[in-house]
Amino acid sequence: MRRAEGRADGRFSLRQRLRSFRYAGSGIAFMLRTQHNAWIHLACTLAVGALGLALRISAADWRWLLVAVALVWLAELINTAIEFVCDLVSPAHDERVRRAKDLAAGAVLVCALTAAALGALTLWPRLSALAP
Repeated sequence: MRRAEGRADGRFSLRQRLRSFRYAGSGIAFMLRTQHNAWIHLACTLAVGALGLALRISAADWRWLLVAVALVWLAELINTAIEFVCDLVSPAHDERVRRAKDLAAGAVLVCALTAAALGALTLWPRLSALAP
């Protein structure tokens, strides 16, 4: 079990801050190992990044794409956390747990569809300009 973050005397601890980054990285790695949809998000993230670089999009366009990508990853991380907590507190089937999981998955879907729309609005004009 992890110790409480920070020092007992309440002072800032660089070691604890670095450790908290390691914990966060461990959570992201765990999600990538266990959640199939995270691989889809990763592929889309890499594809959007490659397209953005290839099309030399503006800084303003990058800001929008980064926000969209971050929201999808945030939603997926929260969804994964909710699923694991639900499975812990209610290993047997429970309709309320199913609803909570469906709602969390719905949040990911809303973010992913919105990110796809934002990506299309941002990248399509540049892509269509390349067409003969």
